[in-house]
Amino acid sequence: MGAKLVFGLIFFIFVVALLTLYWFVPLSETQFIVTQSGSNFTIGDLGSLELQFYENMRFPSNRISYGIDKCTLKKTDDMLRAFDILEDKTILEFYPSSNPEISIVCDSRTKIDGGLFIAGEGGPTNITESGDFHLISHGQILLIKESDCPNPNIATHELMHVLGFDHIPNPKDIMYNISRCDQKINNESINLINEIYSIPSAPDLAFHDFSAIMHGKYLDVNMTVKNEGFVSSPKSVIEVYADNKLVKKIDLISLDAGHGRIISLTNVWVKQISVDQIELVIVSSAEELSNENNRVVLHISG
Repeated sequence: MGAKLVFGLIFFIFVVALLTLYWFVPLSETQFIVTQSGSNFTIGDLGSLELQFYENMRFPSNRISYGIDKCTLKKTDDMLRAFDILEDKTILEFYPSSNPEISIVCDSRTKIDGGLFIAGEGGPTNITESGDFHLISHGQILLIKESDCPNPNIATHELMHVLGFDHIPNPKDIMYNISRCDQKINNESINLINEIYSIPSAPDLAFHDFSAIMHGKYLDVNMTVKNEGFVSSPKSVIEVYADNKLVKKIDLISLDAGHGRIISLTNVWVKQISVDQIELVIVSSAEELSNENNRVVLHISG
């Protein structure tokens, strides 16, 4: 009887050791591949490269702030009328602010470039690539010469530069590189502005460069989360599921538009005996441009 008891105890210890080895010591490696991933928000090809410096350039919102500093009454009036022209033809709105997105300054000094007199200068000063867009956070206009035209063509020309529009080889277009009084804004530029700014000012969190590997019962996950929208995202949560069971929550800090974060998880213990599917989900309180890119599903490779 004593021998049986000893043998039973040894067998029990052996079984416990095997179970411990199975549950806590990685003996095999399982790789997962993506089988389902939502598409990122896209606006398609608008042909903006033909009109703008970069593709799909815009400010975060269609309401854009400005500040005018030390300009003559004439130049100030020209700039305000240029804002009115764009507001009348597009969905843009401009408003004064002490912390402006567009800074307008004036300089009476003569400037020459390539033998040509420069009437003004303007353009974006801070651009961030965010998804399909090149996001303008600040621009500046330098008004050098007062316009002799009935319409504020110089101010309008420089304002279009700040909005991301390049020169056009058409002497009758407002974006021709030499100012004339008969120039107008072309319909293609107006349509492009209305199309780009019709998209709401919202964040858009999305997964990039994700992978998952299990070493025995331990899960390693690598992912990059980016904000491809126009404004900062609120604090969010990333949930990791193994066969539809929550195994990990990760707090995600607020991300500025165009910014991202690399996240790596190692040795996340999974209770299930076997796992066929890993799922990554972004849970956000914000209304985003798209929710389709907030979920990724991975299955066992092969």
